[in-house]
Order: sequence, then C-alpha cells, then structure tokens
Amino acid sequence: MSLITKHPPLAPKLNRKRAWFVLTKIDEILAWEQRKEAEKDTRFVELGRYLCEVRAGQYWRLENLKSFDEFLERRFPESRRKAYYLMSIHEYLPPQVRKELKQVGWTKGRELAKLVRAQGQGFDCAPWVHKARVLPKEQFRHEVEKELTGKETEEPDPGDRTSAGDSGFDVGKRPLSRLLSGNDLR
Repeated sequence: MSLITKHPPLAPKLNRKRAWFVLTKIDEILAWEQRKEAEKDTRFVELGRYLCEVRAGQYWRLENLKSFDEFLERRFPESRRKAYYLMSIHEYLPPQVRKELKQVGWTKGRELAKLVRAQGQGFDCAPWVHKARVLPKEQFRHEVEKELTGKETEEPDPGDRTSAGDSGFDVGKRPLSRLLSGNDLR
C-alpha cells in the first residue's frame, strides 16, 4: 500500500487587470443596490400617501371594484398588510419624519408610526428618529416595544421571522379586518 500525498492546488496566475475590473464591478453593483434600496424606501412613503388618497377618494370605483379591500387584493395579492403599514406611516408620521425615512427605511417608519399613534400629538419624534438611524432594525423594534409596553421584553431571536405587526398591541384600537384583512389572517 503506497501513501499518496496530495498537494494543495496551485493558485492560478493572477491577472491583475481583470481582478481590478471584476472587483470594481462588484463594488459598483453593491453601491447601485444600496441606492435602489434607499429609493425604494422613499417610494414606499409616496406609495402610502397615494394609497390613503385612493381609500379616501374611493378611486377604486373607477375600476368597478366593490371595495378598497378588493383594490388592495388586486394590487397586493401576496399580502395587504404591507399596504396598511405604508398607509399608517403616512397617516401618523409628520412630514419632516417621513422625509427621514430615506435614511431609516419603511420598516423603522412603521415602528415610529406605532409610537406616534400610541402617544399622540405631543410625542417628540426627534430622539426616536435618531435611534432609528443608529440602531439595527431588530434592536430598534425591541426599543419601541419596550417604550410601548413599559417593560423589558426578551431580545428577539435573529432567526425569528415574526413581524412587529404580529405583536398585536393595537389590535383593540382599530378593526381587525382593517389591520389583517382577507388571507392575511394566519
């Protein structure tokens, strides 16, 4: 029986010009993706505004639909919950805070809207907008829940996929059908 020793594979000859080109392309794509994400967040704020207008003006009737829910069913077939979150951001956050969502994202905007809704007109958004900028999403959500409940909750498991909307703190404040309509009841 003979012993065969394996040698590590030889590294390919480094083509410096091609390597720089490829690395630069990766950085360009990642930067583009970040810009698109920021744009998407601002577009979602705008989308929330328009959805509120469709509901208030009953524009869904133009398409011969029976209700706003039917309109959302067609536009958001996977889940209408996000549409209601976006509308909540528009309804509850003051305009200067909505402008800040470019830096913090719509999911943190949803959390800010919860605070404003719970604490009313006198709520000081500035410190919370600052927290939204500096804290990771899950930690910020944890801070909001702590503020709303007045008690320390368990730190969320990073693998936990439940959304802040599942916490149900405002279920008693608005009709359940408006919060979770149609197939979104899970």
